Parts: sequence; structure tokens; C-alpha cells
Amino acid sequence: MNSAEIIIQKFGGLTPLAKLIGKGPTTVQYWAKAGAIPAKWHNKLLGLAQANAIDLSPSDFLPAQEIVGSEIVPALPWAKWPGVLEIGDTEIQCFVLSDGRRVISRTAATLHLAGPQGGGQLEQYLRAAAISTYIPPDLPERMVEFTLSHIVNKSVKGLDAATFIDICRAYVRALAESALTTPNRLEMANKAGAFLAACAKVGLEALIDEATGYQYERASDALQFKLKLYLADEMRKWDRTFPEALWVEFARLTNWKGGIHSRPKYWGKLVMELIYGYLDRDVAEWLRKNAPKPQKGQNYHQWLNDQYGLRKLVEHIWMVVGMGSCCKSIRELQDRMAEKYGRLPIHFTVYLPQKQTGQRMLFDEDSDLEPEPTPPDSTQEST
Repeated sequence: MNSAEIIIQKFGGLTPLAKLIGKGPTTVQYWAKAGAIPAKWHNKLLGLAQANAIDLSPSDFLPAQEIVGSEIVPALPWAKWPGVLEIGDTEIQCFVLSDGRRVISRTAATLHLAGPQGGGQLEQYLRAAAISTYIPPDLPERMVEFTLSHIVNKSVKGLDAATFIDICRAYVRALAESALTTPNRLEMANKAGAFLAACAKVGLEALIDEATGYQYERASDALQFKLKLYLADEMRKWDRTFPEALWVEFARLTNWKGGIHSRPKYWGKLVMELIYGYLDRDVAEWLRKNAPKPQKGQNYHQWLNDQYGLRKLVEHIWMVVGMGSCCKSIRELQDRMAEKYGRLPIHFTVYLPQKQTGQRMLFDEDSDLEPEPTPPDSTQEST
């Protein structure tokens, strides 16, 4: 057993210790799994041990602890084996610490899920109401503090591998239950889902390699290369060409009261007008003439070139989503799109003759839209 498990056993196990500190069993269970108890709990546990006649001393904690007087000063683990994990277009700094824990840089984890705008503050994304209920409640306790050899007098924070996986699972569950609605959170969920699927594939291959001994024969970067391939493939599956954010805006702008997954057919006309019609007029016309009727497995966007046309299509869709979010009606969105792309409005004027007494007009309510029979000319001789 590791030192954390030994201390937990001294208190009678996971549940009794959790009750003593006022936390859920998962917090104590995580300590056992990590093999270390966070330094901020040491003095409290020592006090609880003394109050309950439990034999516990500072030396029972991690060997990497120093005692200064009566205070416990944590000697933080250090990044013994640093590395870089290439995930798509981003690089995630990862480390194996001196105590054996595998961690990912908090900043790098935020960069992968939220993009450059994340700023490394992963916690602020996880506190959002839409996702917070899916996040493990003891997440703050799971943050790993450690030191880097090139950074003096300052520690850094990271996530162990299991915690990052739990965060990705939380986003996938929230997505499955339609708890995420904003484009940014939907994109984060897509990245999380793709990452989980790719890691599952690589992990199984790694286990097979270890069981067969092939791990000693393969190239040193073979698994990371496979991860890049798997992730690219999974992202294509998870990244919906037409995001739900577009249907959310269409529903709001058209006052649609049904669900966005049972959308009305006339939204298809809006897609042809606002998406394909402005993306490229020739492309839209070609699709109308040559592409099959849109249905499952044969959507228009699948006919576009994967490297250029599809990328332009996705960029244009998100532009429409952004513009639509500033509008109050679908007509306003149509007008703004027309103005942006320099299209001129055309108004038709129809002139009708003045109505004479007793004369029925074409658009009268009782008109049958057919002319009345011409009466015979009374002055004409009958034959």
C-alpha cells in the first residue's frame, strides 16, 4: 500500500475518514489512487488523529515532506520526465512526476479544449452552470501542484491523466443530455469526445503491445502517431458540419416552438438561401441540379471538397450563426445578409384598373379567376 492508503486504513477506511473531514468518499478514494494526500490536509489529519487516539505522525505522509518546527512544509514533486503530446494542431505539455504521477499541464488542457482564448483558466469553464453539474465535485482537490526545473521559486499546476479523462467525459455527458447550447461549449464537447475515442483506441493497442512484448519493438513515437491519426478521424465524426447552434438561431428567429431535432422543412429553404446561396452561387446551382435529394447519408455538404469547400462552408455557417444572434427575426437576418453581400432589394409594383360599378375584378373575393362569358351582340343579326 502507498502512504495515503496506510493513513486511510488508520482512520478505519474510506467512509469513516470522509465523514471526519466532511467530504465525500470520492475525495478520499482519489487520495488512495494518487498515492498522496494534499499538503493542506496534513495538519487537519494530525489533529483528528490526536483527537481520536490514532497513531499518526508527520513521517507517515509522503517521504517528500519536510518538518520545520511543528509545521509540515510540503516538498513538492518535480517533473522528472517532461514531454509533449501532439493533439491535432495543439501541443499538450505532459510530465511524469518524481512520485510517479502522470500529469497534463493545466494551461495545455485548457488550450486543447477551449482554444487560445481559454487563457489557461480551465476552472472558469468548469464553473459554468451548463457543465458544473457534470464535473466531479472534488475537482479542486485533484489539481496537482509540482515544480519544474527551469522555474525557480514557483510551482505550477496540472491535472493527472484520470482527471482530464473525467473532464472530457463530463462534457460528453452534458452534450448527450442537450445541456450545452453555446457554440463554444459545443465545440469543447466535440473535442472532448474525439479525444476520448482516440485515447481508447490507442490505449487498447498499447495494452496489446505490452501483453505481447511488441512495445519493445515498435518505434518510440508509434503510439503518438496513431493518436494523431485516430484523433483526426474522430474529429471528423464529432464535428458536425451544421452545428446545433445554427438550428437554435433558426428556431428563435422563426418562433419555432418544437425541438431543434424535429425542425420544419422550410428551414431547408433557409439553408439554401443563407448558406449555399451566399457561399457560392455556382455551387448552390450545381447542387440543385446534380446532387441527390438531401436525406440521411446524402447531404449537400458531403459533395464539397474536404480540404477547401468544406472548410469554407463551416466558416460561413458560423458567420451566419454569429450574425443571426444579433437579429430579432429571420427577415432581419435576410436583410443583413443581403446588405453584407451587396445584394439590392427589388420591389414590384402592380397596377390594376379602377373598378367600375357592377364590374367584378380579378382579385375580388367572389371572383372565380375566370372571365365572364361575353354576351352576344344584340345588334348582330341571327343566322
